[in-house]
Amino acid sequence: MKIIEIMTLSPVIPVMVIDDVADAIPLAKALVEGGLKVLEITLRTGVAIESIKAIKAAVPKAIVGSGTVVNFDTFKASLAAGVDFMVSPGMSTELLKASVSESIEMLPGSATASEAMNLLDAGFHCQKFFPAEAAGGAAYLKSLAGPLPQITFCPTGGISMANARNYLMLSNVACVGGSWMLDKQLIRDKNWQEITRLSREICNQLK
Repeated sequence: MKIIEIMTLSPVIPVMVIDDVADAIPLAKALVEGGLKVLEITLRTGVAIESIKAIKAAVPKAIVGSGTVVNFDTFKASLAAGVDFMVSPGMSTELLKASVSESIEMLPGSATASEAMNLLDAGFHCQKFFPAEAAGGAAYLKSLAGPLPQITFCPTGGISMANARNYLMLSNVACVGGSWMLDKQLIRDKNWQEITRLSREICNQLK
């Protein structure tokens, strides 16, 4: 599945930081049941790769990506885990070479017009706008739509239910990335039903 197709499956891509691999499958199932089928598991914890493998095996309806792919080691680990796509806060020469050689779907990050243009030159028509709020928010992203209409963005960083719609109404935005439906207390309490309810509410309000 191409990255543009992945980005249009649901309005929000949950950005998941999994601390306990035992939570991986029930959390993924809760999100998917609520309509959030595209999941980004960040490689910020020691169980991230194991969690990706578990979700891929047990939740076939989930489209699973790895996040915070910042070097060749995290790229290789993601590839071995069988991810459907990878997300990076930026793009290095090393990652660019690796992504081209493996033909994996990538969503690289840009925060300025120059970065976005360089990624476009490298063939990336879909990009992560990061860190969205700190880099200028919806107003800045809207200003890029005029000179760079061929780029479709997934803004991530500081996104919440309060401002998600500001981004989603833009012509150059397909979805947003966020974690507000992943309340840590709900996860500690194993309250998967509430996470499903929140996910369904997000889909209904933002579609």
